[in-house]
Amino acid sequence: MTTRNRKIGSIKNELLLKSRESMLSAVQVFNNPNIQFKSESFIVLSVIAWTYLLHAYYRNNEIEYRYFDQGEKRKSFHTTKCGAYKYWELEKCLNDNKSPIDKITASNLRFLIGLRHEIEHQMTTKIDDLLSARFQACCLNYNDYLKKLFPKQEGIEKHLSFSLQFSSLSEKQVDQLVDYEGLPQNISVYIQNFDQGLSEKDFNDSRFSYRVLFVPKTANRKGQADKVIEFIPADSKIAEGMNKEYVLVKEKEKQKYAAGDIWKQMNKEGYKKFGVYQHTQLWRDNDAKNPAKGFGAIVVKTWYWYDSWMQFVRNYCEKNKSKYI
Repeated sequence: MTTRNRKIGSIKNELLLKSRESMLSAVQVFNNPNIQFKSESFIVLSVIAWTYLLHAYYRNNEIEYRYFDQGEKRKSFHTTKCGAYKYWELEKCLNDNKSPIDKITASNLRFLIGLRHEIEHQMTTKIDDLLSARFQACCLNYNDYLKKLFPKQEGIEKHLSFSLQFSSLSEKQVDQLVDYEGLPQNISVYIQNFDQGLSEKDFNDSRFSYRVLFVPKTANRKGQADKVIEFIPADSKIAEGMNKEYVLVKEKEKQKYAAGDIWKQMNKEGYKKFGVYQHTQLWRDNDAKNPAKGFGAIVVKTWYWYDSWMQFVRNYCEKNKSKYI
């Protein structure tokens, strides 16, 4: 082996080691009951893990992943203020035409990257349970690609186990987990905008969001193995029946409201002077029907509002309580 090849191999192995440790740290932090800063920490650490994994792949395949300008005779590499090379961030790694990552896995990662941009400068609330299915998909995808891109590497599944909890989930509690109400507006708008751009097939793919149906299970006789979770094929007769009769956990289609639903709800909450005129003026003043804002969508030539707009109107009425009560 040449000196150059040994150097490539050494750096690749160091990248893989740090990548694995970063993903393991992400999961350990998220599963730690004493930590409240779960989602934010998971997103940052998992993005680092995927970045190093792809850097290792590009280095192993001798693909340049540093920023540079091509001169007539040589490359001029971009550097930081302190003189270090500028390597590709995860989004650039995914966008390159030599990226080995499939479209849906990339969508999951782009969702996390965009969410990180929204939360890195401010505190967030209530997103741990709401987005755990997407975090789970991120972990499973990572483990698959770690073994796929580097066949000699062991996966990290043997280091992890299911997280235990002290309570069971009722259907009412599960419904609350997927409710956008109470999220910061920028987060709920970002999620809705991102999901709106996905096809139904991609949205429901387990590589984007890994959803599991939990059903209490007992063994038929003593001595039988008693696993907390049992996986069955999604297209089996058992799963088909469960999907019809015991749908306890699933991500629901976004709730839609007609204009009248919005101002009538405000009336019910005590804002009697907030009517159709006031609602029309409010959405016009805020350009709320701009699709980029994620407050609603056109369905069969009719505009419908999402929960994020309902919350926006509620906050507005609360701030201007004296005008509408």
